[in-house]
Amino acid sequence: MAAPSPQQHAEPRTTASTLNWLRAGVLGANDGIISTAGLVIGVAAATADRTAILTAGLAGLAAGAMSMAVGEYVSVSTQRDSERALLDLERRELAEMPEEELAELTEIYRAKGLSPELAHRVAVELTERDALAAHAEAELRIDPDELTNPWHAAWASLVAFTLGALLPLLAILSPPLVWRVPVTVSSVLLALVLTGWVSATLGRSPRPRAVARNVLGGFTAMAVTYAIGALVGTQL
Repeated sequence: MAAPSPQQHAEPRTTASTLNWLRAGVLGANDGIISTAGLVIGVAAATADRTAILTAGLAGLAAGAMSMAVGEYVSVSTQRDSERALLDLERRELAEMPEEELAELTEIYRAKGLSPELAHRVAVELTERDALAAHAEAELRIDPDELTNPWHAAWASLVAFTLGALLPLLAILSPPLVWRVPVTVSSVLLALVLTGWVSATLGRSPRPRAVARNVLGGFTAMAVTYAIGALVGTQL
């Protein structure tokens, strides 16, 4: 039987840019679910008026989606600016002191366990092929061709937040009055199980812990806002 080719064993490569918008999407959906659920449950505890609940939910959805998108754009833009500044500095150092940079790259590979001769040969060959890419990867952990994209993160966050927020909004408005809160809480907790599982998978962290943390946080948020809404509704 023929030995499997290296391609058969190769794991799919996920770039930093892809992980960035996936992360933004998962976090956006999670925030949309929790914040909107807390808002509409709090309002539902204070009043049975469907119009008031819908108005509050839509306002929270719009404000939250825009806030998440702007926040992601600003955050990722700052990260991208920092990456570009580091790459510009590396370009200047390669142009002004190439021998020192080659020695630095050699030392990096020697510190990883290569012999001095092999480390030097690897550094020379990588520098000859693409000096900036070699130094950026080894020193900065940056791929010059895969810088984080703020627009990807912003749109992913906006769309995901909107979709996440629609779940509790529809759940609170669809059933009869007596079932509004139970249906919403159940739907939200199931959705938080899913987003917790996905976020743990992307981050390669223990799934049960992430799911439990996510569900507990969401349940606490809904319980607090429901209590506040019930108290305000009673006072009114």
